Amino acid sequence: MKSKAALPKEDDKSTGNTIPDVAAISAFMTQVSDLVKLVDSRDITELQLKQSDCELIIRKKEALQPPEQAPPVFMPQYMPHHAMFQTPFPAAAPTASPAPSNPAPPPLALPSAASPAKTSSSSHPPLKCPMAGTFYRSPAPGEPPFVKVGDKVQKGQVICIIEAMKLMNEIEADQSGTITEILAEDGKAVSVDMPLFVIVP
Repeated sequence: MKSKAALPKEDDKSTGNTIPDVAAISAFMTQVSDLVKLVDSRDITELQLKQSDCELIIRKKEALQPPEQAPPVFMPQYMPHHAMFQTPFPAAAPTASPAPSNPAPPPLALPSAASPAKTSSSSHPPLKCPMAGTFYRSPAPGEPPFVKVGDKVQKGQVICIIEAMKLMNEIEADQSGTITEILAEDGKAVSVDMPLFVIVP
């Protein structure tokens, strides 16, 4: 920001140069001191003062110095997200084996192949497994099973657990009656619609 101030000129009584007296010099220096304080306290970088044949220029220090160059900023090179986790060992170029246009969806993570179901000798329809998972007869290892052959159960009573996708799903009796057969093996994989129990009303 530049600011120019001009003081009124005194009428020259003669065409020759006049020698200023001590009082004029003292007043001028006081004015200069005040102007320096003004420039220092305001948003002014340069001030020009003209009086008669005298010209005074006041500049702030930062106005005299060239602007400092900002230190170079390190800009990390953009890398794809998946490239950040590649091993340091050289790998084959990804273009070596083009991907198929319609890749097959990955297979679902299922438990090991389900054990073949036992054949029921009863004429009553069995309680079938509603989901694929792992069959557990007891709530936790070392604990007694929910039911045994010969136990009487009520409709809605928990009779086993199917672990699927790390979730424990309680399977309830679909009717009241007596457990006559247990067709699935404890800790083994089961599949959808696989017979689990035979409950005789």
